[in-house]
Amino acid sequence: MKALVTGASSGIGRDMARYLSKLGYDIIAVARDGEALNQLKEELSTKVETISMDLADTDACMQLYELVKNKNIDVLVNNAGFGDFGEFTNTDLDKELNMIDVNIKAMHILTKLFLQDMVKRDSGHILNVASIAGFMPGPLMATYYSTKSYIVRLTQSLYTELNKKKSKVKISVLCPGPVNTNFNKVANVHFNLKGQSSEFVAKYAIDNMLKGKLIILPGQKIKLARLLAKISPEKIVARVCMMMQEKKR
Repeated sequence: MKALVTGASSGIGRDMARYLSKLGYDIIAVARDGEALNQLKEELSTKVETISMDLADTDACMQLYELVKNKNIDVLVNNAGFGDFGEFTNTDLDKELNMIDVNIKAMHILTKLFLQDMVKRDSGHILNVASIAGFMPGPLMATYYSTKSYIVRLTQSLYTELNKKKSKVKISVLCPGPVNTNFNKVANVHFNLKGQSSEFVAKYAIDNMLKGKLIILPGQKIKLARLLAKISPEKIVARVCMMMQEKKR
């Protein structure tokens, strides 16, 4: 069994690779930080192939697929991504475009290419990492929230298409809240809510992915947040999010 994990050098991606290795999967770990990938390789018990590349580059995404397409990937985890904080008129455009390339384009390309192969084999799992942010507007993190909404909606759509054709291929989306990872530093935010451990979120996500669950919400607080966002007026949700974001400065 083989699993490909993007963003595997730290945080949830690294812990997903660790847990998948414990379950017996050989790992193909992808990230920009080659040194961190090599450290991960040293600690895992199954076979590990490391690929250092920047998935913000569309050509790199295509190259990644070409490198591993004949290895019959059983599990694809699209975890690579990052965020940014600030008013939309003040945030850096280049960083936002880079975010869109990583959070959306790379996920879209890899999902499409590997899903086509999995459908032909009629087996496989894809786990796209989004966020509870994907269910609500995100003033002060507008671009990030919007990218996560794209991931949620794409995954929901593909899940329905696969069910329609009675495919054995399963696709899931992970939507955590704050997690104790390097995300905060990159996004320039400080969460007031206590973050969950990436080890817990990673294990919870993989276990539920293997069960074929569509939307994976780790923890009762996150399930409640999604419910409240679903039943509350959108303007109210936006205002509440704005107040919560203000506390992250």
